[in-house]
Amino acid sequence: PLNDKKTFEMLKTADSVGVFQFESAGMRDLLREAKPSRIEDLIALVALYRPGPMENIPKYIACKNGKEKPEFLHETIEPVVSDTYGVIIYQEQVMQIAQVFAGYTLGQADILRRAMGKKIKEEMSAQRKIFVDGAISNNVDRSRAEYVFDLVDKFAGYGFNKAHSAGYALIAYQTAWLKANYPVEFY
Repeated sequence: PLNDKKTFEMLKTADSVGVFQFESAGMRDLLREAKPSRIEDLIALVALYRPGPMENIPKYIACKNGKEKPEFLHETIEPVVSDTYGVIIYQEQVMQIAQVFAGYTLGQADILRRAMGKKIKEEMSAQRKIFVDGAISNNVDRSRAEYVFDLVDKFAGYGFNKAHSAGYALIAYQTAWLKANYPVEFY
């Protein structure tokens, strides 16, 4: 089961040597701070523990542990980032934000994601205009639309694919479950 209490208790104490993705000293520190309690937390930690996204770890941990309130940016964006405590982590979130906030189609959102990843100045200028104009047509004021675009642009440059992170997290969880419940077989 993906909600095994014994497994999560073991991960919270960072007893994760030998556990796929979670055995480095830095990752064990992150487990102690983040106190993962569900598979979604593990998926997020796998995506966050990389150059670039690491700068969002303190915000994620503070919001997850109730020390800060998540910033949801806009009511249309809240459902997109609620499971990551208001922090944009995944490429899919960037695409969903473009859709619900700025009226992009899925195809247009993918073009935006690729443009942000490549940082082509002319394409980014065009995308900024499309994004801001789309948000304004959804009754968002210009300054908020520009602020959200700047945030999305920042995160999209290093956003991680959620499916990839989920695959890694699932194997990590299975490894941790085996260690927590069948240590002899694990070792």
